[in-house]
Amino acid sequence: MPKPLFIWKKTCSTCRNAKKFLQELVGEGFEDRELNANPMTTEELDLLIGQHDYKLFLNSRNELYRERKMKERPPTRAEAVKLMAKEVNLIKRPLLVRGQRVVYGFDEDGFRALLGPEGKEARVGKKV
Repeated sequence: MPKPLFIWKKTCSTCRNAKKFLQELVGEGFEDRELNANPMTTEELDLLIGQHDYKLFLNSRNELYRERKMKERPPTRAEAVKLMAKEVNLIKRPLLVRGQRVVYGFDEDGFRALLGPEGKEARVGKKV
């Protein structure tokens, strides 16, 4: 199975805490992508979202999300992907991805469950 991919922003304190937790859990056994240094293209975002509900990838704390009232009037998938590619802060973070499974936000139990036996003290957590 491929290494999990950790998608984060270095300016996000929750992301930094999640990365530290992940390093304690699996050491260097993961890939990471820092969105400021390496933004995602529309093609990469479309692949990442896959069959998941694209709305789960939208950061509801983002100013653009609130200005456009995306909770009440969500954009189409195509519009959301274009907006997230243009405005990286619109992407919910951190994300931990392994295969088709994704943990949205910093969820210690979700991280453990996604990593399975590779995570120290791995235990069943929230469904991911």
